Amino acid sequence: MGETRPGCKEDFCSASQSDDGTALPQNDRHDTMKQDFDTGVKAWLQVLGSFFLYFSSWGIINSFGVFETYYEQRILSHMSPSSIAWIGSVQSALLMVVGIMLAQGICVGIGAGFLFVPSVALLPQYFHKRRALANGIAASGSSIGGVLFPIMFRQLEVKIGFPWATRTIALLSLATCVISIGVMRQRFKPQEKRALLQLSAFREAQYSLFCLACFLGFLGFYNFLVYVQPFAIETGVVDANIGFYLVAILNAASTFGRFGPNFVADYAGSLNILFPALTITAILAYCWVAVNSASGIIALSALYGFFSGAFVSLIAVVMMEITQDIRKLRLGMCFALESIGLLIGTPIGGTIVNRTGSYLGVQLFCGSCLAACAVILLSVRLLRSGPTLMYKT
Repeated sequence: MGETRPGCKEDFCSASQSDDGTALPQNDRHDTMKQDFDTGVKAWLQVLGSFFLYFSSWGIINSFGVFETYYEQRILSHMSPSSIAWIGSVQSALLMVVGIMLAQGICVGIGAGFLFVPSVALLPQYFHKRRALANGIAASGSSIGGVLFPIMFRQLEVKIGFPWATRTIALLSLATCVISIGVMRQRFKPQEKRALLQLSAFREAQYSLFCLACFLGFLGFYNFLVYVQPFAIETGVVDANIGFYLVAILNAASTFGRFGPNFVADYAGSLNILFPALTITAILAYCWVAVNSASGIIALSALYGFFSGAFVSLIAVVMMEITQDIRKLRLGMCFALESIGLLIGTPIGGTIVNRTGSYLGVQLFCGSCLAACAVILLSVRLLRSGPTLMYKT
């Protein structure tokens, strides 16, 4: 794989041509690039397109808690929570749930992956100083989808049944994807051949630690989203009607957690916002253990949604700041490690619930994974700044 010039980031190095393909002199190109970032209708249309890609990918994935509860109570009531959780995290097909695994676990997972990659890869080509804000606005699509899809499913399943409820969600996703296809455009084409892996990236301590932090974070993160709803209903903290809306409440709060912190991150530094947001998220996960009232679980869901919103929306932005080489290959390798955490995290939580007959273990597991992630992020911060407190990164 070809190498970029020392000290040259891909956003600028790959921009050796203008949008119409005309070569630009080095100095003119550099000045034009600085002026063209963060502005223009076309740039913000990429945010709109990315918003709907997040909406149709992570929005559906963030809604799996409502499907988990439905499967446990209805068509898969004979299965353990850990077995059902494999649908959401996608492992090998289980004999008695092969249809659901194929349709929701594999097909939705692959499709969401194809939607998510361009939503992350295109925005850095249009934004530099306001990159965190643009990414936060786009990522809020997953939160709004996570609000809308559970409510749609809950209401439509009662009125028209499970098959047409899921078809309606699919049709809505199709319509929003058409918008993204219509407005999103690649600004700069790669000037070099891409390799599948770049193992040399793991020689950089900051990159390796950040990847490990992301793995641990996502290993625990989704356990709250998936199990807070069945926990609240099965333990009698809330009734079924309120319980079905906990995921929607969490995702609604997460929308604001992607706007506000990301706006501040452009000025204070993305890592400086990511670390405290994740630390508070870990503390809230531990607080889950002590919640035993309807008002408490609603408030906890909202707070967890808000602070975790910064966690999931700032990862890509922080990655572009900490690595010496911001080619999207490194971002993809980090996402691949995250996906392993996503794959095994909720089934581990389900196994804990199944074997102990209690949600205490999964609550502690969720909090501990997030706390370990926060500690590693702190080490990355210290590697970059030393003991200096006022350091933008």
